[in-house]
Amino acid sequence: MASSGAGREPAPVPDRDCRLCPRLRSFRDANRHAHPDWHNAPVASFAPPGRQATAGVGLLVVGLAPGLRGANRTGRPFTGDFAGDILFPTLKRFGFTAGSYQARANDGLRLKGCRITNAVRCVPPGNKPTAAEVGTCRRFLEAEIAALPDLEIVLALGAIAHGAVLAALGLKRAATPFRHGAFHELPAGPVLADSYHCSRYNLNTGRLSEAMFEAVVADIRRRLDAAA
Repeated sequence: MASSGAGREPAPVPDRDCRLCPRLRSFRDANRHAHPDWHNAPVASFAPPGRQATAGVGLLVVGLAPGLRGANRTGRPFTGDFAGDILFPTLKRFGFTAGSYQARANDGLRLKGCRITNAVRCVPPGNKPTAAEVGTCRRFLEAEIAALPDLEIVLALGAIAHGAVLAALGLKRAATPFRHGAFHELPAGPVLADSYHCSRYNLNTGRLSEAMFEAVVADIRRRLDAAA
């Protein structure tokens, strides 16, 4: 899917006071009252700086939703929670970041050829969005993918993110089941790579290990380098 064209306009994001999902709006309002110094709003994608925000981005990482004390607090995907402690060092190991991750949005960390987003942009109660909320937020993921002219691979972290990416591409989940470590050559568009989410729960239960996650990102790096 790589293209030599210039980057397009950045993908649209929900309004800070987005009202599309009543349950998420109510939870957001409650968190604003309880934690007025937190971000407590839809979380925009984390992107490379300047003109590189879209052009030259070969990898899009798609998570589930902002964590309550992670991105919902800091305003940057995977920043400030356990998953970020796994994701960002792994991305750095394979050349997708520059600088040092320090679990805050102003730590100076930069992405290289990579963007990070979530299937759902607002924090859900219990870290579990409903199917309707995932569907409602799909318009933003669709726009995200459409805005990346050089996109080669989408890494879905977990089955819900996997399904959201397929839906955003207009494809049926039944024909492309989620499987950790799988690389799905889709009929049109980017390759879809699967990994279990790098959450504390998955690491603690042994469903995912750091080595398993690193192997997926290493394979992504090899594929992107081979296509360059």
